[in-house]
Amino acid sequence: MQGSVLQINISPGGIPKRPVPEALVTRNGIAGDSWNHPKIHGGPRQALLLIASESIAEIAALGYPVYAGALGENLTTRGLDRRQMRVGQRYRVGEVLIELTKLRAPCNTLSVYGPGLQGEIYDHRVKAGDHSTPRWGLAGFYASIVHTGIIRGGDMIVLLDQVV
Repeated sequence: MQGSVLQINISPGGIPKRPVPEALVTRNGIAGDSWNHPKIHGGPRQALLLIASESIAEIAALGYPVYAGALGENLTTRGLDRRQMRVGQRYRVGEVLIELTKLRAPCNTLSVYGPGLQGEIYDHRVKAGDHSTPRWGLAGFYASIVHTGIIRGGDMIVLLDQVV
């Protein structure tokens, strides 16, 4: 499986995150990015949040005014099938090697885009790890950083392996 980086997003905290053309990725995430609630977000196991642009389009089609960066993702991807993404997969993104660590459970901060959004993108089946649910991966995936480096908009994202 492969795709590309549509957009790299950062913020001083909170949503939306704004696009940058390239970024230095450290063990704790993108240099210059931060979170309003660092006890909940961020850290080595949640260094990056990835969301597929196709997921954002699907959510927008439900009537929510979302766009790349609106959901707080660091990497808006293109061409990756969220339904095939699994915790433990390792991807090369530009110079960076990442490992998916967990599915994102959306918080109330996303209510700014409309009531009910969290339920549209995450439910008990996602929480239970049922990848057959239509909501699988809509909220995005967190990743840890295995190898640091630079990423740029347009970089390829390539599935390397599945860690068991």
